[in-house]
Amino acid sequence: MAMASSRHGLPLVLSALLLAVLTLSAQADVKRYQFDIVMSNVSRLCHAKSMVTVNVGYPGPTIYAREGDRVVVRARHQPRGAHNVTIHCHGLKQRRNGWADGPANRGTLWWHAHIAWLRATVHGAVVVLPERGVPYPFPKPDAEAEIILGEWWHADVEAIEKQGRMPGMAPNTSDAHTINGKPGPLFPCSEKHTYALQVQWGKTYLLRVVNAAVNDELFFSIAGHTMTVVEIDATYTKPLAASTIQLSPGQTTNVLVRADQKPGRYFMAAKPFNHVPVPADDKTRPPPSSSTPASRPPSSPPRAVDRHLLYTIGLNIDPCRARSCLNGSRLAASLNNITFVMPAVALLQASSPPTSPTARPPARFNYTGVPLTTGLATSLGTRLSKVAYNLLSVESHPFHLHGYNFFVVGRGLGNFDPAKDPAKYNLVDPPERNTVGVPAGGWTAIRFRADNPGVWFLHCHLEGLKIAFLVEDGNGPDESVLPPPKDLPEC
Repeated sequence: MAMASSRHGLPLVLSALLLAVLTLSAQADVKRYQFDIVMSNVSRLCHAKSMVTVNVGYPGPTIYAREGDRVVVRARHQPRGAHNVTIHCHGLKQRRNGWADGPANRGTLWWHAHIAWLRATVHGAVVVLPERGVPYPFPKPDAEAEIILGEWWHADVEAIEKQGRMPGMAPNTSDAHTINGKPGPLFPCSEKHTYALQVQWGKTYLLRVVNAAVNDELFFSIAGHTMTVVEIDATYTKPLAASTIQLSPGQTTNVLVRADQKPGRYFMAAKPFNHVPVPADDKTRPPPSSSTPASRPPSSPPRAVDRHLLYTIGLNIDPCRARSCLNGSRLAASLNNITFVMPAVALLQASSPPTSPTARPPARFNYTGVPLTTGLATSLGTRLSKVAYNLLSVESHPFHLHGYNFFVVGRGLGNFDPAKDPAKYNLVDPPERNTVGVPAGGWTAIRFRADNPGVWFLHCHLEGLKIAFLVEDGNGPDESVLPPPKDLPEC
């Protein structure tokens, strides 16, 4: 059968060989991992460079555990001081303990660096299997594999980010897209840098697909094969057959694939979405959606709304300090015309005695002259509500919420109409996610219940669009933030 013609193609090999599967100890309930953050020499596309990795891997190691297990990850930074590195376990919820990330759900998730663009090379998958004896709510696969989609730059990613900021423009796009760190044979010098998955005819495989790209929404497909979507962002969903799936940066999708074609080599392809800055004319019904409604287990979005929030997203021109950028101004992403500035005091520590919060922000970025607040305080247990984002720029934005999952109850093109659009919300079986793509020139509405006290980040998985939710303690014994650990570093 002919190969797919995508320039981002990678082969899926069908043969009589069995897929090697990593097995976990039957009795183990504590999983221990060592993460060594080191500089490594890596070569792709005839270019070699030194870059930050974990355990000299690109991508980094996968964390495997079962629901209920205790996972201990010991991170060691070598050499110390070369880079500031924080690692976020994307989508793993930590109840009442926002001092770090922790698991509270099973499924496919991932970990990545949360400082600047280091996540381009510092990332890996997290696979939380169901408890022993608990079956999947879909046919049991014969084997499983992780598929991590990413990007490759010839130059140092942090240098590229800084160079883009100096003239006030967006950083350069990547030189290639990768599957499990490999560009594939359609790129120069990449024959040996091709990920190949060996499968056996007639078997069914569960592919855990992660979009770890920094900037690009990616379309993933396998030539000649149909995928069945069974999980999104570690939440089971109603099965949906598709030839192509779309993932925004930060999203995960589990698909079942049956190797039912004639034995041979078949491309797996990851292709970016091309944004075109032209007016959208949407005359289709129903409205476009990349999500699958969830019906198993039952979906239960909040129906009563306590707070309605509206955030607009845009790109603004921000004046620079003297001689700090070439043109006297730079592009600044904003929410409600306010650009995020890293605080000098940690918000969660500021809300805990004995530290008191600062009375003034470190800087003001207000492009309209109207005072707007960037923080939102809610009480524990309130149903925090429809959050509609109007996109005022020409690219889509993937938004990720720490500490929570949310229900995607609506989306559309054009400006959000509070008088008409809520009537179209799906409150029966909306998809449950931790990351959602907001379409260019459109809006997305989400609902979630603010039942996890702490300070939680809501941010775009590109850069620059960030706010923090402060969820106050409740009145019950299990409705307050736990004390910080004794070894928690301070700002």
